[in-house]
Amino acid sequence: MTTMPLTWAELAALTDFSIDTVHGPTNAQARLRLFGLPESAVRVTLYRDNHAWCPYCQKIWLWLEEKQIPYRIEKVTMFCYGEKENWYKRKVPSGMLPAVELDGRILTESDDILIALEQVFGPLGAGMKDPTMLPLRRLERMLFRAWCQWLCYPASPQREQHNHDQFTTVVTMVEAALASTPGPYFLAEFGTADVIFTPYVERMHASLYYYKGYALRENPSFAAWFDAMESRPTYCGTQSDFHTHVHDLPPQMGGCWENGEPQMRRNKTRVDHGPWLGLPDATYPEPVTARAEALSRVLKHRANLVRVNPAADPLFDEALRCALTHLMTDVTCVPPAGSDHALRYVRDRINVPRDMSIYAAKRLRTSLEEIASLAGDGQGPPIPTQHRRDQNPVDFA
Repeated sequence: MTTMPLTWAELAALTDFSIDTVHGPTNAQARLRLFGLPESAVRVTLYRDNHAWCPYCQKIWLWLEEKQIPYRIEKVTMFCYGEKENWYKRKVPSGMLPAVELDGRILTESDDILIALEQVFGPLGAGMKDPTMLPLRRLERMLFRAWCQWLCYPASPQREQHNHDQFTTVVTMVEAALASTPGPYFLAEFGTADVIFTPYVERMHASLYYYKGYALRENPSFAAWFDAMESRPTYCGTQSDFHTHVHDLPPQMGGCWENGEPQMRRNKTRVDHGPWLGLPDATYPEPVTARAEALSRVLKHRANLVRVNPAADPLFDEALRCALTHLMTDVTCVPPAGSDHALRYVRDRINVPRDMSIYAAKRLRTSLEEIASLAGDGQGPPIPTQHRRDQNPVDFA
């Protein structure tokens, strides 16, 4: 007997997931953040990317959330994903992201933005110009350069080893800086130093695991730092996953180069095809709301998901309901023939945290893959490496 997928109405009855985007936890869907204050308290507008992926945007976003500064959010398309909006280019002719409007004044460059915000609202721990911060800011840039040198350039085996050693030398320096403090953070308490390291350390962790077979989190002080960061709801609300990072980085960085080693190939297969649960991109306990969140987000956008999918609408509609039925009930129903590539198209284009949080994405990817495997091994259109205009937000407006 063939088990039939649940109807959309039956699926909708299985989730009541919701969050207060204005006063609740850090989230990528917010357009206004008030932290319990009246809207009249807003003095800041943050212009950040639609995809909640831009590393420099994440830095400002995390700082504002930690300080609980009321702010508005305007979302702008990064060029990698589509055409930048004309209204934004009129406001910020360079098109740079992020930008902040503070009391009517436009600011760009993330470090300059933080310094300006500190002058108005006070620092988050040690400020940007504090003597304890300056060597850490330099160390973060050293780590960034060593990462880029290893990740972004093709290399002979000898040069590959040199780049690896150069990166791990700087990692040793960062480990020493972390180990010199009484807690897990870069200074005695969480602060701007951790905010500055966060965006690119997160991307290093993902990209080196995937392209080089290197696990940054196996370094003990980095592991303690990641664990401490993942105890902060502010960080978890901005945090992306390995799959999103490794496929969004190549067009942003001008390319990412694999070293072809066995561990790298194993890691790559796991990030692309699963199992996703247990990957070291998140090690805190899975929230009990993960499945309900994933279903809620799909329900919100299902019409556009059906419309942009490369498969015929009725075929994909049924296949998607099969995957969501499995997600929520663990019941397996065989999808229609030819839907394997359609399900994997969605599997590959879930964006964290734009679409949903990490564990919700892991659960949804898992169900999409398990149901797709019943139809065949067909893959969706390949993820572009020169751009990510397959995720153009215009298609989902």
